[in-house]
Amino acid sequence: MVSIDEVARAAGVSSATVSRALSGRGHVSAATRTRVEEAAARMGYVVSSAASSLASGRMRSIGVMVPDLHRWFFSTVLTGISEELSRRGFDLMLYNVTDDDSVRAEIFGSYLRRRRVDGLIVVAMELSGAEISQLQQLDVPVITLGGANDQLPGLAIDDHAVARLATEHLLRLGHERIGRIGALESFDRDFHIPARREAGFREAMDMAQAAVDPTLCVPGDFTIEGGHQAAKRILGRSAAAPTALLAFSDEMAVGATLAARELGLRVPEDVSVIGIDGHDLGELIGLTTVDQHPLDQGTLAAQRILAMCEEPGGDAGTDAARGASEAAESADELPYELVVRSSTAAPRPV
Repeated sequence: MVSIDEVARAAGVSSATVSRALSGRGHVSAATRTRVEEAAARMGYVVSSAASSLASGRMRSIGVMVPDLHRWFFSTVLTGISEELSRRGFDLMLYNVTDDDSVRAEIFGSYLRRRRVDGLIVVAMELSGAEISQLQQLDVPVITLGGANDQLPGLAIDDHAVARLATEHLLRLGHERIGRIGALESFDRDFHIPARREAGFREAMDMAQAAVDPTLCVPGDFTIEGGHQAAKRILGRSAAAPTALLAFSDEMAVGATLAARELGLRVPEDVSVIGIDGHDLGELIGLTTVDQHPLDQGTLAAQRILAMCEEPGGDAGTDAARGASEAAESADELPYELVVRSSTAAPRPV
């Protein structure tokens, strides 16, 4: 195994300079850094994570807590986080936090206290007061992604505005009877995202003086199959079928599109369909959506936590305290945009 001293001799510098050049900590000229990196690559030298941790007091690892590993949104956010961490030389430590109280207690009370991470990103999870207190006691930076928290800094989408924008698009096209595929109550536990989207939908309808027909509002489970079943219930009402459907996720919108076709309806001639997310399948089937850029969300979250970890002159404890003190401000809003494709159009004249 190649040693750091051998790399130093090959590059014509000291071992300390090699350490600074490869760790990114401390001042090294661009020319020297390049010479060291080329020598290390040529000789197959890899920095020892254990030695680096002992020398710096850092693990070069970021923890990410997610409530679900199976849904497309979370896997896409994780991809964005992972790619940015890898680019910056950090590892990802993943914690799948379910609704099981015993699992949550073990993660918050034991796993995290092993101090194997330099910072923590909490994705779309609403935390109890006790859990927030436990995170703050870790003395590392913590941020949330996907919901505001008055005790922790974070990044969040304005879900109320997102659903209002999607509904307003349908209303501008001339639709008045709009069906809505929402979410089951069990999906409203974390930051009340479905409830916020429901409020945005109803606000847009109220502003346009368009009636919300409760028979056209059916819950789903954020899956293609869930959207398919909900859409068949809504579109099967031949006497009062809607001319447009808003689904609270793109996956449910894809399911709704498939259901419409099964029922012999054309999209968008007979019924327009719009979703929320920015799913990869949307472009393939021409789905109009409000894109919330989940991959970019992950990248931004990783950049934010790394900035807190690596702030010059600061340490993890200082950054954690600063993050808590600044958290009284609302979470920074993430960008979103309406992407109009072929699945929405003006209603067919009666």
